[in-house]
Amino acid sequence: MNFRVFDDRHDAGKALVPAMRRQSLNNPIILGLPRGGVPVAYEVALALNAPLDTITVRKLGAPFQPELAIGAIASGGTRVLNEELIAQIPGIDDAYIETLIAEESQEMARRERLYRGDRPFPELRQRDVVLVDDGMATGASMRAAAEAVLSRKPSKVLVAVPTASDEAVRLLSEMVDEVICLETPSPFLAVGYFYRNFGQTTDEEVRRLLSQAHDNRSAA
Repeated sequence: MNFRVFDDRHDAGKALVPAMRRQSLNNPIILGLPRGGVPVAYEVALALNAPLDTITVRKLGAPFQPELAIGAIASGGTRVLNEELIAQIPGIDDAYIETLIAEESQEMARRERLYRGDRPFPELRQRDVVLVDDGMATGASMRAAAEAVLSRKPSKVLVAVPTASDEAVRLLSEMVDEVICLETPSPFLAVGYFYRNFGQTTDEEVRRLLSQAHDNRSAA
């Protein structure tokens, strides 16, 4: 299986830039999905001279396999469930899902306070929104983010990722105006296969990149 391997998330973000520059964007804002999507989004925002912010999303993991997303939640109460996958996994019932959502909602609120503080969520009306992550396997997290953004009535919504499964691209293409994806190999194993360095992005790195992006625009 031949596919492109990125050095790290910053390298992946830079690789997205040529495709993003070909887009016709009006008053764009770049929203990275924390934590791993923020370094990718930072490079896109820097190249486009666009503001960088985040939209907090939490994956809902399967029992005994937390990396397998059975759904996701996003800021504003948005929830997306993969009903087809849920039906295939024993031990998942409404009580499990509601408990998981409650737990992940607490973590989502903690991250929003940490990343944004008292700053309100940005106004998206009359803006082209670019949602960025480091990759999409099931696409559940991005679908939750897209639903949350679409409810705020932007002029256009694009998804930009370095790599994704064909199925995730198909699902998102039905929701947003355009999906920009550099690699869609089949079979799709996991996002980490496409990175030489796929260490966990820290909360401190997210805060630093958001601050740095703001300072870059202020200086410009």
